[in-house]
Formats: sequence, C-alpha cells, structure tokens
Amino acid sequence: MQPQPQRPTGAFIGASWAALLVGAIAYLTGLWNAGMALTEKGYYFTVLLYGLFSAVSLQKSVRDRLESIPVTAIYYGLCWVSLLLAVLLLTVGLWNATLLASEKGFYAMSFLLSLFGAVAVQKNIRDLAHFKDDPPAQSPATLPEE
Repeated sequence: MQPQPQRPTGAFIGASWAALLVGAIAYLTGLWNAGMALTEKGYYFTVLLYGLFSAVSLQKSVRDRLESIPVTAIYYGLCWVSLLLAVLLLTVGLWNATLLASEKGFYAMSFLLSLFGAVAVQKNIRDLAHFKDDPPAQSPATLPEE
C-alpha cells in the first residue's frame, strides 16, 4: 500500500519558499559582499548550485521509490553521494578559508537552510501536482441525484 500524500497547507508552502529564498539570498549576499578572490566566490557559488540540485534530485528519487516509480540503484546512490559531496566541499572550503568563525557559520547555516528549503519546495510541488491530477472529492450533499 502506497502512502497517500497530504495536501500541503499554505503556511507550509510559504515557509518552504521563505526558507529557500532567505537561505539562498543570505548566502549570495554574503558572497557578493565578501572580500575574497573572484575564483573563491565562484567556488562557493558553484557549491551552492550543486548542493541545491543534488538535494532536489535526492528528494525526487526518494519520493519516486515511495510511489513505486522505478529508480535505478546507481542513480539513487549517486544522488546520496552528490549531496554528501556538496556538503563536504562546503565544509572543506570553509575549513580552509581565511574567514572569521562567525562568517564560516553564516555560510554553513545559510547553505543548509537553502538545502532544506529546496527539498521542502520540491516536496510541495510534487504533492500539489498529485492533487492537481485528482478531481476534488465531492461531499454527499453535492453529488448529483439519480
């Protein structure tokens, strides 16, 4: 028996988008204002994009498996490796960066908030698509009489 998704509430949809946007905008604003080399900024920007893509791809793979949609084991494994690699790349970059500890924490938290937001937004989009395909349930009072 497949678990049936529940329709996400407006509050959860808003919170998901807010988490994604606040995390990504904070991270990118920090990069824009950082006094680091352009190549270093490019590295952190690429890690953010890679992390967002791998998080969404993993969420989709997990959801596909839950809904009995075929996902190859190699792709599923690559999704996990990609997400872990994105987090590892950020960790190594921040570990070796000549930034204050507070700046390192800022980048780490805004990165993780962005990943969470991306996963939640993807979940909401998937859930809403499920309800869009199904006709709304009618109550007995609105059913046509025979």
